[in-house]
Amino acid sequence: MKPFTLFYYILSVVLYFIALPLLIFLSFKQKYRQSIPSRFFLFNNKRFEKENGVWFHVCSLGEARALKPILNLLEDSEIKITTITQTGQVEAKKYDAEVRYLPYEMFLPFWIKKQKLLIVLEAEFWFMLFTIAASKGTKVVLLNARISEKSAKKYLQFAWFYKRMLQHVEMVYAQSEADKNRFLALGAKHIEVIGNIKLAGEIIKTKEYKKPNGEVIVAGSTHEGEEEAVLKAFVEYKKQSDAKLIVVPRHPERFKSVYELMQKYAETNSLTLSRFSSNREFSTDMILVDAMGELNNIYAISDCAILGGAFRDDVGGHNPLEPAYFGCKIITGKHFFHQKELFKYVHHVQFVESDEIHKALMAYKDLPPSMVEEKIDLEPIVKKILEK
Repeated sequence: MKPFTLFYYILSVVLYFIALPLLIFLSFKQKYRQSIPSRFFLFNNKRFEKENGVWFHVCSLGEARALKPILNLLEDSEIKITTITQTGQVEAKKYDAEVRYLPYEMFLPFWIKKQKLLIVLEAEFWFMLFTIAASKGTKVVLLNARISEKSAKKYLQFAWFYKRMLQHVEMVYAQSEADKNRFLALGAKHIEVIGNIKLAGEIIKTKEYKKPNGEVIVAGSTHEGEEEAVLKAFVEYKKQSDAKLIVVPRHPERFKSVYELMQKYAETNSLTLSRFSSNREFSTDMILVDAMGELNNIYAISDCAILGGAFRDDVGGHNPLEPAYFGCKIITGKHFFHQKELFKYVHHVQFVESDEIHKALMAYKDLPPSMVEEKIDLEPIVKKILEK
């Protein structure tokens, strides 16, 4: 190892032992019950069985889903996938691939096997991952690469560090010109702007539900604090509308707490409430969808989508292509910095603060449905990557 890499590795070991009590504690939480034991203790997380495959590393659910059109073009390749989150892991296991969690950095020198390519999606920048993969003869490519405007200043403060990391990257396929310029400022070379690969994804519903009578409003991919803002707005809106509200939290471990919050609003305002898992029907005023993989099916029967993740300043928004594909009229927050590139292609969206949701609901009927105007052809991009 070079001196800096050795220093970084030792630091990762020290931090590991400092954080060990916290890691053990978090291992008992539902959200981390699989990911932390696998990533930090290598539990059921053995090395890939074979070498010289095409290895994709993604973080979570959205990036794992974005792999589908790429993998369709790589049917003859030996595919490996690593993820960070449990939801990403569940999605990745739907593919014909070896799927693992990415171990913590101090394990990577002993865990990584040489592959033909390592393709890292979006903003998954791990120093030891890039360094060790490259040292074993694996070509490292960044695909759908992005650095948000909000994060750019923090990255630039450590430009000396990222320059060391990015010297191991052979090609960067960036989402936008702005992303390209940010990577150039960090010392990256060989950068090409291709747009967002999520524009190539096939958006489908897996089940057919009958649309209930009246308006259907879905609050999709919501985070803590966002449900309450939506519920306040809906209660006011309900006074002049026969609307139903379907809430789909982003993380399954929050189903219980969100249901309790909805119960409070239902009781206070004489509204009916049900859990989707109880009868798979939409007969009550408010419904909590406490099941995974249903959001597109719900968008398909909804008139308006309140898209979560952008009413807080620490999430960065969620993919607007799915509700737009199903013709929902979209209301979302103003903190959509991680999805800025995708929102460029989606028209007729209301961007509001959390206390303006009711006002947006009052206006949504007069707006045309949201729509996506552009697609991306991944085939030439994938061919170029494989030729490198």
